Amino acid sequence: NPPRVDRNPPKDEKQPGPWMAVPPSDAVEAQISGKGMELVVFSGESLLDIVTRYNLYCGGGAMPPLWGLGFWHRVHARFSADQTTQEVNQFAEKDFPLDVIGLEPGWQTKSYPCTFEWQKKRFPDPAAFTQDLLDRGVRLNLWENPYLSPESRIYQKMYPLSGSHMVWLGIVPDYTLPEARQTLTEQHYQDHISIGVSGYKIDEVDGYDHWLWPDHATFPSGTSAETMRQSYGLLVQKMLYNDLFKQRNVRTYGLVRASNGAGSGYPFVIYSDSYSHSQYITGISSASLCGILWTPEIRSARNRREWLNRMQTVCFSPMAKLNAWSSGKKPWSYADVTDPVREVIKLRMQLLPYLYSAFADYQRKGIPPIRAMILEDGFVLQEQFIAGKLDGEKNPYAEGKVIEVTDQFMFGPSIMVAPFYEAQATQRKVRLPAGQWFDFYTGKRVGSQKTITVTAKGLGNRTPLFVKAGAIIPMLTKPVSTTEDAYGHPLKIQVYGNCDGRFDLYEDDGKSFDYEKGKYRIRRITVVQDQNAALRVRENLIRNTGPAMFGPVLPAICMSHNS
Repeated sequence: NPPRVDRNPPKDEKQPGPWMAVPPSDAVEAQISGKGMELVVFSGESLLDIVTRYNLYCGGGAMPPLWGLGFWHRVHARFSADQTTQEVNQFAEKDFPLDVIGLEPGWQTKSYPCTFEWQKKRFPDPAAFTQDLLDRGVRLNLWENPYLSPESRIYQKMYPLSGSHMVWLGIVPDYTLPEARQTLTEQHYQDHISIGVSGYKIDEVDGYDHWLWPDHATFPSGTSAETMRQSYGLLVQKMLYNDLFKQRNVRTYGLVRASNGAGSGYPFVIYSDSYSHSQYITGISSASLCGILWTPEIRSARNRREWLNRMQTVCFSPMAKLNAWSSGKKPWSYADVTDPVREVIKLRMQLLPYLYSAFADYQRKGIPPIRAMILEDGFVLQEQFIAGKLDGEKNPYAEGKVIEVTDQFMFGPSIMVAPFYEAQATQRKVRLPAGQWFDFYTGKRVGSQKTITVTAKGLGNRTPLFVKAGAIIPMLTKPVSTTEDAYGHPLKIQVYGNCDGRFDLYEDDGKSFDYEKGKYRIRRITVVQDQNAALRVRENLIRNTGPAMFGPVLPAICMSHNS
C-alpha cells in the first residue's frame, strides 16, 4: 500500500504526498465466471524482456509486406473508380508518395449491413480498376464490417450459421464454424483477392451490447455472446489472415477496430474513435505493452498547425495513413504546410530499411517496432498529479488525477519521437533517457538524462527526433514514390555519437511467407572510426539464404561530425 496521508493535517505537519480518495495499488484482482483460470506469468531482466517473451509466446509479431509500411490514403466513402483514379493521379502530380488506396463503405452494393459485393454503378470494372492501381505500384484495401445484408448472395447459406441477434439489421456469422469461414473466404477470393485486392479494414467489431449483440444472444456453436463479442475482431483477423492470404503464400497488412490477447502475430493495426492528439501518442506507445499495433485515424484538423502535427505523428506510427472517408481531405489540403507534410512522408519512405528491420525483430525476437518509453533502458517514468478542487456538492473528496506522461515513444531500435501536439503545438519539453542523445537532423549532441525544450521554428517545422549514441540508421539515399521503387535502391548510413556502431539489416522478398522457410538474409553493417576520424564500413552477410531487397551500402555519414 502507499503511505497513509492525513487529509486534514495541521499546517506545520508535512505529509508524504497528496491525499487521494482512490489510492493506487500494486495488486491486480481478477474475477471470472467459470470453472477456473490458467495463469501464465512472464518474467525477465527488464520490462522490455518481459514484453518480448509474451510476444514470442503468442507466435511472434506480425511481419507486414514492405508495401504496408508505405503511405496509405483512404478516399471519400462515396468515391467512384474514376474519382479514386483522379486522386491517385494527384499524388503523382504533387510529388507525394503513395502505396495503398483504401475504399470506404461505398464500394459495396449495400453497407451497414454489408454485401461484400462491388457497387457496379461506381466500379463498373473492378478487375481493370485494381490492375491499373497495381501497375502504378499502388495496392487496394477494402473497408468492411462483418454483418451480412439479406441482399448478399451468400446470405441464405450463412443464415443458419449466424447468431440470434442482428447488428444494423444484418446477421452475425459465427466464425468459429469452419463452414461459415469457408463461405466467407470463398466469396472474398472470387470477388476481391483473385483480381488483386491486397487487404481489408475490419470495422465495427469493438464495443458493447449497445452497438453489438446482448449477453443473452445465442450462436450455433454454443459460444457465449460475451465471449463472441470479446473475440470477434480476433476471429475475423485469424480467418482472413490464415484462410485467405497465408494459404496462398501472400502477405497482407490491414486495419481492425478490436483485437485481444495473443493477437500480435496477425498483420492488422488497431484504430479507434480516439481523436485527440494526445490520445494518438498514448495509443501508439502503450499498445506495445500488450503485443499489438495501434495507429491514429487522421481525418481532419481545425487549422494548418494541427494538420501538420497530426500528419507528422502518424508517419511514425505502425501505419502511416490518412482516412478522408468523410472529410475528403488530402495531404496537401492545407497549402501553408504542404511542404513539411510532404517532407515527413518522404522521410518515412527513406526510413523503410530501418523500419522493415525493426518489424523483422518484432517477428523474430518479439521486440515491438514502435514502443513505449518505459521499455527504453535509462528512461524514468514521470507522473503528474492534478489536485482536485474541493466542492461540498460536486467533489466532496477533492478527487484529483494521476497522469503518466506518455508523449514520447521509440520508433525502431534507436529513434525517439517527441511530436508537437495540442497545447505544445509549436514548443514542447523533451525528456532524454540516460545515455547520450543526438538530434536526428543535425547530429548535434543534446544531452543525457535531462529535459530540453524544442521549437517548431528551430526544427524548420520538422518532427522532433532524437537518436541514441552508437546508433546506425540505414536509409534509402532518396525518397521513393512507392515501396516498389525501394527494391535495389542504394542505402546511406547515418551514424550518431562516437560513430562506432552496428546494425543488422533484414531482407526478404517483402511479399510472401517464404521467410518462414528460411528464405531471408541479414546484412550486418558495422561502422568503425579509425585514428584519423575516417569511417570504415564493413558489411558481412551473417545469413544469406534469401533474396536481396535493398541495394549497395554507400559510405557512412557521421552525423556528429556534421554538427
